[in-house]
Amino acid sequence: MFRYRILFSLVLISKTLFAQTGFYNIDSIREIRVYFNEPNWDHLLDSLYIEGGENRLLCSVSIDGANYDSVGIRYKGFSSVSVNRIKNPFNIKLDYIINDQNHRGHNKIKLSNVIQDPSFLREVLSYEIGRKYMPCSEANFANIYINDTLWGLYTNVEAVNKDFLSKHYSSRENPFIKCNPEHLNLNGENSNLGDSPGTDSSSYYPYYDLKSDYGWSDLYSLIDTLNNFPDSIENILNVDRTLWMHALNYALVNIDSYIGYAQNYYLYKDNNGRFNPILWDLNMSFGSFRFTDASLFYNGFNINEAKTIDPLSHVNSVSVYPRPLIRNLLTNDQYKRMYIAHLRTIMEENFTNQDYYNRAFYFQALTNIHVLNDTNKFYSWADFLNNLNNTVTDLIDYPGITELMNPRDSFLANYPGVLGAPIIDSINYSPQNFTLGDTVWINANISGASTVLLASRFASNERFVKKDMYDDGLHNDGVANDGIYGGMILNSSNNIQYYIYAENDSSGRFSPKRAAYEYHLIQNQLGNGDVVINEVMSNNETTVADQSGDYDDWIELYNPTFSDVSMAGLYLSDDSSNLKKWPLPDQTIASNNYLIIWADKDSDQNGIHANFKISAAGEALFLSYDSLSIIDSVKIPELAADIGFARLPNGYGPFAKHTPSFNANNDFAENYELFNIKFKCYPNPSKNKIRVQYEMNTSGSLKLLNIEGKTLIDQKIPLGNQTIEIDTHKLKKGIYFINLYSNTASLTKKIIKL
Repeated sequence: MFRYRILFSLVLISKTLFAQTGFYNIDSIREIRVYFNEPNWDHLLDSLYIEGGENRLLCSVSIDGANYDSVGIRYKGFSSVSVNRIKNPFNIKLDYIINDQNHRGHNKIKLSNVIQDPSFLREVLSYEIGRKYMPCSEANFANIYINDTLWGLYTNVEAVNKDFLSKHYSSRENPFIKCNPEHLNLNGENSNLGDSPGTDSSSYYPYYDLKSDYGWSDLYSLIDTLNNFPDSIENILNVDRTLWMHALNYALVNIDSYIGYAQNYYLYKDNNGRFNPILWDLNMSFGSFRFTDASLFYNGFNINEAKTIDPLSHVNSVSVYPRPLIRNLLTNDQYKRMYIAHLRTIMEENFTNQDYYNRAFYFQALTNIHVLNDTNKFYSWADFLNNLNNTVTDLIDYPGITELMNPRDSFLANYPGVLGAPIIDSINYSPQNFTLGDTVWINANISGASTVLLASRFASNERFVKKDMYDDGLHNDGVANDGIYGGMILNSSNNIQYYIYAENDSSGRFSPKRAAYEYHLIQNQLGNGDVVINEVMSNNETTVADQSGDYDDWIELYNPTFSDVSMAGLYLSDDSSNLKKWPLPDQTIASNNYLIIWADKDSDQNGIHANFKISAAGEALFLSYDSLSIIDSVKIPELAADIGFARLPNGYGPFAKHTPSFNANNDFAENYELFNIKFKCYPNPSKNKIRVQYEMNTSGSLKLLNIEGKTLIDQKIPLGNQTIEIDTHKLKKGIYFINLYSNTASLTKKIIKL
């Protein structure tokens, strides 16, 4: 199936955001048709739900006219499912039987039945707002048909899975945890990251769902640090991202979350070793769920109280059950001011300016006829039209979205810490033309601040480093106390990402407002020689495996400079007519260090994987910004198995065939042309005998080793074109290695004994 690359767009000079494209385009109503062979499919799905677990019913699916067979389907969620309902939510797994089967790059489709929301707007609108400030699922609407009968209009929400992680964190195999208890306890702690279960990580199994191959000890380390060493929490938690999550939940009165009963969020540990919270399940935002264990509202709160619910309720009041992810962070005064600054930004950018209403009105017009045609919806069409502005009463009262949010905006606009924030403007940097390793100064005109911080990094895979900015006349800031602050970035890279935070004793402000998810950007292009293609292997049989155990083509880049170099904006390609074939990840290569790219088209694996392979018969390879800015290229010849094509001397010399020096200095490699060894082993796999055919211009030796490295056979061999037969019938089944040695080099082949 086709995979669509996520497109990037710059927001001013800030962080690139993922655009809504393809399957989750908000302007399109998707059509998903599910076909079952069993006439009692609904009973079978009910039974699977009652049994629990991950079993699915087989079906076929058509998505906007694209057909898929051998698909697995089950119900999604807990409170939104009932065997007594017609319209239940669905979880569709396209690759349930057929590996890699996907629709536009998505192998899992999650469809919500829009219960608890007469407006049909809450989930899609909330995710759209959330995506401005942190990685969030994309979401739109879809008409679902079952055996060609319209089942209803659903919300179609992007799964938080390994593909989501790859897109937002450039990794997918690190500790990944869904924070939902096995059984929600309205009188318990649930997934609150409290440490009351004790020091044994297995005690936390009932409260968290591990989605990765490992991570329980990592989760406990986070819990222990959060509860017992909160001053060190930034080492293990993305605090800024956590503050954004809390601000979003309180702004949108999304109480069915951590701030209510401590559930409905994920945690993912990025390559910097910090956990990142990820929002999930926003269908009851805008006050549809109104229960929390903060003491003031232990028995729930009404719509009028929702308008003024305190965004510091777990700090200013008593939590019946611990909420350390809020309380232990916001007892830090600076974190509290940052949190309120984020809350101000959310309200100003979405509610004060009425943008949320314009978007909600647009979604309502988009879905109007589809809601009317949905005969299985839980509320009337009149309720749908009415709930944008007015309360709809069913089993509970569902507040009108504008009825709730306009007064809430007024309440929060005057909340302590929202007013009186410093003003940041006239941001610039010097020198305007800097090179790698230069000191770069950031200046800004700031008023009303007692503390100013400059946070900077050189790539998105790094942490921001915070330093003070000064108005003392000693930091490239003009005259002391003139309102111009200066801060420096040492040993700069070609790519600088930064933001400024200023505060006084009551209020704080960021620039840009959406920091740290967005940031200011200074970008210079690298010159020839600042980063080079250093080595290529196009016929990797046994040299080195990638993170998934596959022996694939690889490309080694090298940074010969004395500074970090950023790959942002660079491309690799094997096609001179399409030099922007594959964008390199936004990360740095440290001075005198290497970066390995697997050229195997396996973008769904951990590590860095290009979208092309290298022909063993030979082809060209280009490193460039675009067609006018090629900074390195190489013409790769035909290569024998396990031979590298590398620069010697390392980093700047001409290319030649060498023994491979994967992720290391080429100066210690042996020139392949000097020893000219060629050999193959056949049949491979083998049952009784294996033949080693070789061509070597010096005498040498041959060794047979088992997988533990123990030598089983060691014999001298003559030069020339020879064939040697090895008896393998007494060997146990498994993997072995044949090494061929000369006085200048050695080569290894993997063999399999059947």
